[in-house]
Amino acid sequence: MILPVIMAGGSGSRLWPLSRAAYPKQFLKLNGRGTMLQETITRLDKITTDAPIVICNEEHRFLTAEQLRQIGQLNHNIILEPVGRNTAPAIALAAFYAVNSGSDPIMLVLAADHVIKNKNAFQEAVVKATEYAEQGKLVTFGIVPTGPETGYGYIERGTEIGTVFSVERFVEKPNLKTAQSYVVSGNFYWNSGMFMFRASRYLEELKVHRPDIYAACEKAIGDTSDDLDFVRVDKEAFINCPEDSIDYAVMEKTTDAVVIPMDAGWSDVGSWSSLWDVSDKDDNGNVHHGDVMTHNSRNNYVFAETGLVATVGVDDVVVVQTKDAVLVTRKDQVQDVKKIVEELKSENRSEYKLHREVYRPWGKYDSVDAGERYQVKRITVKPGEKLSIQMHHHRAEHWIVVSGTANVTIDDETSLVTENESVYIPVGAVHALENPGKIPLELIEVQSGAYLGEDDIVRFEDRYGRA
Repeated sequence: MILPVIMAGGSGSRLWPLSRAAYPKQFLKLNGRGTMLQETITRLDKITTDAPIVICNEEHRFLTAEQLRQIGQLNHNIILEPVGRNTAPAIALAAFYAVNSGSDPIMLVLAADHVIKNKNAFQEAVVKATEYAEQGKLVTFGIVPTGPETGYGYIERGTEIGTVFSVERFVEKPNLKTAQSYVVSGNFYWNSGMFMFRASRYLEELKVHRPDIYAACEKAIGDTSDDLDFVRVDKEAFINCPEDSIDYAVMEKTTDAVVIPMDAGWSDVGSWSSLWDVSDKDDNGNVHHGDVMTHNSRNNYVFAETGLVATVGVDDVVVVQTKDAVLVTRKDQVQDVKKIVEELKSENRSEYKLHREVYRPWGKYDSVDAGERYQVKRITVKPGEKLSIQMHHHRAEHWIVVSGTANVTIDDETSLVTENESVYIPVGAVHALENPGKIPLELIEVQSGAYLGEDDIVRFEDRYGRA
């Protein structure tokens, strides 16, 4: 049995403004028909039919569940990390969970935010790795380098063992000269961050080399609770777990590590330039998404989320336009996008964390307009879903139904509000909104009052367990 374990906890700040803290790159459609998380799972179609274990943080739990539901892979299989503790503890949680469930599967550990263009080559490497994982080896996948990349760590191969190699050493991201020497030697691979091993073998090695992480994760997974589609671990035990990567904690220390070369068009899409690298281009080397027009422009990446973006006489640039932000950068400067994100965060600006369109477990809302003492949102409620029973101290609300039917409760009165009808919710009124129909409910919400922040919500009842 192969059990995919998908790590989906990253923040992806280098792909701002598309990737935000509350909606990072693994949940975006960047280079495929599905999101990066969905593509990671669907490329396993010939390897296993079992639903994966997905590990994510608390803030992204409903995003994760919705994306798994869309591809038929939601099966009470999301483990929530109370805090981020890097990859070694995250994988330990999955391993303990599997073993405690009465099985000892071979775990295929993958990141949710990688691009792999050659699915067949990837699947062939996984099949080959299975043989060695069954023998008790801890397998890592080394990417055959296409150039002297300084943004990746490297793995030096050692002795040939059948069709794989022992791991001589892991090395950190090198400078250009060192990376060039690695590529010329032919003995180094990019470190992909993908692994395969039996669950019990990983735990055995973790217990030997990092008994502190082993003990903390064993305690955390020993007291789980079920919450909808999520598995919650003991929060205090996991908070006390040391932070470390699987490379440092286990793979660099074990004597049973082997590396399998993989040449599958892999990229961790760590920047806009790397996304340009793996994307299909036109005759002028341009990559376009959305409504884009160009003249005398070459080798650019242009993303238009809403409205027209036009370029004239520019080469080697990245232009990304979203509903609330525009990024323009040279391709050779994209690593510094994170400095803008850091500045946004230090100034507590919403663009660091949220898009204008925000997803919730019941649907989504788009903040269409805002000014002094008013805010306008377009709200979409999925069929059968319901917002929390709540009230506001500082704002009143008008709801205008655009399509569908709303079941509206205000204090003790409940009524149906249909297309082209509206309803008023006074300040302090206890209210709720539900979509009882079979199609999405679309409505316009106009808020007015002295304070319009999202934290002016007093929840009395919430089916999604939010405070």
